[in-house]
Order: sequence, then structure tokens, then C-alpha cells
Amino acid sequence: MCAVVGIYGNENASKLAYYALFAMQHRGQEATGISASDGKHITTIKNRGLVTEVFDDNSFKVLNGDMAIGHNRYSTAGHDSILDAQPIFARYGLGEISIVHNGNLINKQEVRDELIKEGAIFATSMDTENVIHLIARSQKEHLQDRIVEALERVKGAYCFIIQSRSKMFVIRDRYGVRPLSLGKLESGGYIVASETCAFELVKAKFVRDIRPGEMLIFDKDAKDEMTSVQLYESDYRPCAFEYIYFARPDSVIDGKSVYKVRGRIGWRLAKEAEGIEADMVVPVPDSGVAAALGYSKASHIPFELAIVRNHYVGRTFIEPTQEMRDLKVKLKLSPIKEKIDGKRVIVLDDSLVRGTTSRQIVKMLKEAGAKEIHMMIAAPEIKYPCKYGIDTPSFEELMSANKTKDEIREYMGADSLTFLSIEGLKEALGEEKNYSLVSFDGDYFID
Repeated sequence: MCAVVGIYGNENASKLAYYALFAMQHRGQEATGISASDGKHITTIKNRGLVTEVFDDNSFKVLNGDMAIGHNRYSTAGHDSILDAQPIFARYGLGEISIVHNGNLINKQEVRDELIKEGAIFATSMDTENVIHLIARSQKEHLQDRIVEALERVKGAYCFIIQSRSKMFVIRDRYGVRPLSLGKLESGGYIVASETCAFELVKAKFVRDIRPGEMLIFDKDAKDEMTSVQLYESDYRPCAFEYIYFARPDSVIDGKSVYKVRGRIGWRLAKEAEGIEADMVVPVPDSGVAAALGYSKASHIPFELAIVRNHYVGRTFIEPTQEMRDLKVKLKLSPIKEKIDGKRVIVLDDSLVRGTTSRQIVKMLKEAGAKEIHMMIAAPEIKYPCKYGIDTPSFEELMSANKTKDEIREYMGADSLTFLSIEGLKEALGEEKNYSLVSFDGDYFID
């Protein structure tokens, strides 16, 4: 789920990377980092914490140059350790290199074991480090050829931004599972980022999405500043979960407004839940808001912001223990009793993973005096772990993989429970692309 950014051809590259990472903080809150190049050396600053905690004014006195790459970490491979923060920097035969990655390499351990047998020594537990070793051990003369050779050894979903002292390479896997977009900076140069929400903050104009299977090369010595190579034939499978939960609502991913898709999801969910009467539709903030508005419009049931969110508490399902998740839900969400007391409430949440948040919400609303509570989930049932860069847990922890819908409703204490159908999700997304629905249908299309 991580965020990646690359800035090329701008004297304020590291500052622009900082602001872009700030805009994409929702994609990872464990660690952050930036590598900048002045043409002679690459300098890296990274640490655990939020963007505003890791960088200060002194950081940009060190991060010099007109090229920079950055990363916000949300661990799906590796451990919560400073060693596993990105970018990963290394010195090797061709000079210096730095790399950032969003996604997950499913053959990580197989490749790592082979490299260790060949004498490689690893400093991190991340799948991303495999790529550094593969590039460094290649016998190819040019970095571009080494990168291509390394990619032939890895499988999975990935967006890589790789920086040498004078060039920047941007690669999106052939399936386009994770988002990646290209923009042109008003102040000069280019930006590549996981989400377009970063563009407005740094005054960049959206150019296009990076195509699945495409490599972009930014090179000062080339006649054209930016060139494109189609490495692999496209087999487009963008991740549906980006639209449901992960992306910021003001982002546009693969040509679709996240906000509009969420509104259509809510509209379709209302049609599938016809017959349920209530006094209000209440979103679980913030990712449930757009879908709840769509539900309200379709059902003609008033929309109310009757649950308040504390924005200084992070996302709940990344916490390591159940006790911490339960506490964090209470810290994060608070009902407005005056609005809820004696009312029939439809509560709309973006998804249900372990059921922790939903159960706590039902309990809080009952304590606030709700007469009826009808849970609406703006996603199909999550029955399968995702291996492509989303931190959904094992089968044993997934509520819908182990309980029937009635058992889940009883567990959370709601009067009714409705999930969006897979067909409804497809309709909301549009049928022109074959979306990755792996968490819902178990179609592991990358093996």
C-alpha cells in the first residue's frame, strides 16, 4: 500500500518530494524517506515516523540536486524496522543507486534464497532489496539493461522508481495492480507519484498514467528528457481496493475519480439493500463518506455525520494486537448521542476485514441510544488474503472466511448486515477493465 514519488529536473526536487509524500501520508505511516541526487552523489534521509516528523528545514540543506525519489512505508513484506525504511541506497559497480517500491514480490523468498547461496548478504527483510542485489550482480554494461534483467527474476505487483546519479527509471508491472501517474511540474521538470492527489499540492499538471508493463527513462544526456519503453505486454488488472479504501477520494486512478466510484458504490449498495428502513445514513469517516452520500441519494434517507473521527489516530487494522485495535477504535471514533438517540441508523463502512471496527461501532451506537443499527459494507465479503501489496491478514483472521453473514451480524450485534455484491462492485467500477478482485473472489492471477 506504500506511496512512491519521483521528481526529475527541478532544483527543489527534495522539497517537492516531501510535499508529495505529505499528500500521500494515508498510504503509509510507519516510515518515510527521500533520496536526492546532485549528479555526483546520492544523499538519503529516512526514518520511522510521519513525513513531518522525519524531515525539517535542515534536511533540505543536505538533500541537494534536481532529482529525488521518496517513499512512505506501509509494511506488507519485511518488518517494522528502520532497516526496512525506504529508499534503499547502495554503492555498486556502476556507482550509486537508490530504489523505492510499492507492491509485493510474491517470489521474494525463492529469489532471496538463491542470492544467499550465491554469496549475497542482506541488510533488510524487504522484498525490495532483492532487486538491488539482482541489479548489482548483473554483468550487463548499462543500468537499464540490468534493471530489465532483474525484473525477469521477480514476480508480483510492483511500481519501482530507481535513481542513479544522473538518471531515473520508473516501472509499473504488466498488470498495473498498483497505481502510478505522471505529471508535469509548473516550475519545471516531471513528477511521478502513486496518486494524483500529490499533483495539485506541488502545482503539477496530470499528463497520464504509467502504462502497465511500461518503463520511463529520465536522462539528462539523452536527446529527449524522457523516453518510454514497453517492456511487457499489458494484462491490465488494477486493484479494486484502491477505489474502495486506500486511495484519497480526490485522486484519479487509471482514468477514474475515486470519489465518483465510491459514490456509485453507495448508490448500488442502496439498490441491493432496498426494503431496509431507517432515519439516517451515517458514514464511518473518512473513507465511508462518499459511499454514504451515494447511498443517501439513492435511498432518499437523510445523510448525517453522526460519528466523529479523531484524525490524530492512524488506521486500525494495521495494529499488531487485538487489544490495541479495540482501544484505537474507541480513540478514533466517537458518536454524536443527540443525533443517534432513539433513531434507526444505517451505518456505512468501506469494508470488513477482521470485524473489529464494526463491532465496536455497533456497541458505541447502542450505548448512544440507537434504536436499530443496520450495517452496510461498501465492498464484497473479503474471503481471501491479498498477496499483491495489501495487508489483509491470513484466512484465520478474515471474518468472512470463517463465518457466515448471519454469524458475522450476530457477532457484531447489528440488526442487519449487507455487503455489496461482486457484481455491484464491477458495475460501480465499470466493465471496461478487468479489475483485480482477489480479496473477494480468490483469483490469484499472478502465480
